[in-house]
Amino acid sequence: MSLIKIIHSALLIPFIFLFPGIGTASDPTVSPPLSHPFYPGEKLTFSLRWGIIHAGEATLEVLPMETGNGKVMYHFVMTAETNAFIDTFYKVRDRIDAFADSGMNRSCLYKKKQREGKSKRDITVVFDWEKKEAVYTNRGESKPPVSLMPGAFDPLSAFYFARLTDFSKQKILMRPVCDGKRIVMGEVRVKKRETVKIGEKSYDTFLLEPNLKDVKGVFEKSKDASIQLWITADERRIPVKIASKVVVGSFVGELLSCTYGRAPEKPEKSAPSEEEMPKRKNADESGNRQGAVEQH
Repeated sequence: MSLIKIIHSALLIPFIFLFPGIGTASDPTVSPPLSHPFYPGEKLTFSLRWGIIHAGEATLEVLPMETGNGKVMYHFVMTAETNAFIDTFYKVRDRIDAFADSGMNRSCLYKKKQREGKSKRDITVVFDWEKKEAVYTNRGESKPPVSLMPGAFDPLSAFYFARLTDFSKQKILMRPVCDGKRIVMGEVRVKKRETVKIGEKSYDTFLLEPNLKDVKGVFEKSKDASIQLWITADERRIPVKIASKVVVGSFVGELLSCTYGRAPEKPEKSAPSEEEMPKRKNADESGNRQGAVEQH
């Protein structure tokens, strides 16, 4: 593995690794609640660096809710790209699209388009909950299905699910995570609450550390590898910093900009059916007559 590819792995894997949580079930056919850490329209942009070398940027975004098979779904997107300098050695242009039910109980679909150097991958993972299996396909070639555990998430949706957790009350988070090739029980520990400074701004955060025992690649090959994630201690639980340590050095991602999403509007009253129209008309007329009597 080239040094540039190691840099790429160490910088980007933490953003889509196991950040699971434990929550309560809700109706998967409805839109998100009005009180929520994230909404469609949210976009987070991170600067990625290896030591003092700026390597590129990554974004996390919540797109508008989508409907599929009669269910309302979240649509999460992650993009990552190297800068012009790193492009000359190893160009990266990656995009991940993840779809989870609106109750944030489990994943529905996971897509990953990788353009890394000369390598190209177009991965699709379908979460078939009727058969309780996930099917992985890369450029038309499928792998044997993976049996799903209840409540399993893809790596990106698991990250957003973690943000539903009250870190002041829950110190150990566990959730099954599946990338289509295997399924593992992810574990994250809340280490402490601390203030972290990024640029000129200070953030009140919780420090999270995932268990790396099931992580492959450069982390598996590094004896003292670690990943740390700082998430704001407010109701939005925004990730502001991520740091990973591997055999070739330390890697950091820091929040550059944040655009908050907008809460969904309260649903309007549905229009009355034809059967209801006469009843509503009579009720309105009765109300008008009563008002006229009171005024008189």
